[in-house]
Amino acid sequence: MSIDFKRLTPSLCGKYSQRVGSSIMPRETDDFAYKGLCILVKMFKNCISDFVSLFGYPKMVRINSLPAFIALFLIFVVAIVAEEVEPHSLHVSKAQGQRDLAAYAKTYSNLSQWQARAKHLKQSILRGANLDPLPAPSPLRPIFGPQREYHGYTVQNVAFESVPGFFVTGNLYMPREKTGKHAGILCPHGHFADGRFRAAHQIRCATLARMGAVVFAYDMVGRGESTQMGHQQSAALTMQILNSMRAIDFLCSLPSVDAERIGVTGASGGGTQTFLLAALDERVAASAPVVMVAANYYGGCKCESGLPIHKSPEHNTNNAEIAALCAPRPLLLVSCGADWTQHTPNIEMPYIRSIFKFYNEEQAVENAHFPKQHHDYNHTKRAAVYAFFAEHLKLDHAAVTTADGAIDESDILIETPEVLKVFTDTNPRPAHAAADTRAVLRSLKKMQDRNRKEGSVKKSAS
Repeated sequence: MSIDFKRLTPSLCGKYSQRVGSSIMPRETDDFAYKGLCILVKMFKNCISDFVSLFGYPKMVRINSLPAFIALFLIFVVAIVAEEVEPHSLHVSKAQGQRDLAAYAKTYSNLSQWQARAKHLKQSILRGANLDPLPAPSPLRPIFGPQREYHGYTVQNVAFESVPGFFVTGNLYMPREKTGKHAGILCPHGHFADGRFRAAHQIRCATLARMGAVVFAYDMVGRGESTQMGHQQSAALTMQILNSMRAIDFLCSLPSVDAERIGVTGASGGGTQTFLLAALDERVAASAPVVMVAANYYGGCKCESGLPIHKSPEHNTNNAEIAALCAPRPLLLVSCGADWTQHTPNIEMPYIRSIFKFYNEEQAVENAHFPKQHHDYNHTKRAAVYAFFAEHLKLDHAAVTTADGAIDESDILIETPEVLKVFTDTNPRPAHAAADTRAVLRSLKKMQDRNRKEGSVKKSAS
């Protein structure tokens, strides 16, 4: 008996995983044994998917016995279920989320104790994300396309290398007819269809540019033009954190950007990128994660929870506490009534505010809650973020406000993906680009080794 892996695996997992996973497994549980089983299942699944992403599918496996076939069939069943049921992509119960936050709060009672915990958590997250040490800085080697001029803003297709050979692709929105230095804002797009090409995403970026910000919208790993790596692999989490850090490097390299006024905002998976970046990179002056921060949800994708950034033998945390790591820098939590952020005003917000209180900066954390709205980044949520960044990044809110106080997002041209793409058939990715995940990770490791070596030299010199 022969089985063609390349045909069977995507077909099974793609067609049946969501239905099977959601129907036979509980979406909320506090059961320790069940969570332990989930961890084992996830470890197995990650090993298989990472092997496939690195080496590809074996074309054919020949099975000569019935027990071996049954064993392989059971492996496929486990993989299918694991596609939806992962320990850090499940909702734990509201009560469990509250218990977790209460347990974390018992580990500190003053600012110095919190700062010690925060330092430990940041290092643990970097270690869990395979970014300890961070890579030595490498040349960004940015590629700029021609500017397109519109009403109050311009758009330019841009790419740069986060590590040698791996390109971060996106669009740079800049204000017109505004002089001096500008705030810089990163806009990760999340898992919404069409990514950075989505109309709502373009509207957000263009409006912030009209307010006086230099805005960079960039692809998730494995989405849009970022095709050097696949998205559904744990290495996507590593590279998305690094890409966001290098995106700050890119913004700060622009003569028109004020490095003291860097912001970041995204929704859903883009919200995860937002609070992780704000937690790990102190250059972020203000952040606004949208419909994502919750004590009882860890993210539904490997790019959010595919590596041990939340829990390890050395640490235990959740997304609400990670969001608090940006304290005392301004933070806006945008939440709604139809997803896991429904309890933000009563659970996550008080916890995070208690941490800001150590710095006497309770007013620096805000919550815009929309109890009748859904999991999106719509006009009203954008309006809350515009006001927040206008206050904390010194943007011109009046530039997009009508006489009756409404936000004016009109006269923004929605460009097609073909217009927004950096690389095309006639302008392909440079020849030295990394070919696949293995090549990207080799490049990352090389830069990390360089950082280790340079650190050792500095210690010896001192």
